[in-house]
Amino acid sequence: MESVETTRMSSKGQVVIPENVRKRMGLSPGQQFVVVAEDDVIVLKSIEVPTMRDFDQMIKAPRKTAQDAGMRRSDVSKAIAKVRKK
Repeated sequence: MESVETTRMSSKGQVVIPENVRKRMGLSPGQQFVVVAEDDVIVLKSIEVPTMRDFDQMIKAPRKTAQDAGMRRSDVSKAIAKVRKK
């Protein structure tokens, strides 16, 4: 950790991330975070929507597994339709 900063929570539950931390981490307005809380510790983890290229990489292995198992797109569509009817 490079530095320690303090901040306060507003009456609306808003917390300001200090400017030097925002700059160092490249955070901008609208940035989304996952919030994890346990006991007296709160952790903010910045998240980003994956690009299509990232998404393609994430589904590469499951797609190959499905192909190796002989699954077709129509099999997936049929399974989805079957579950939605329940």
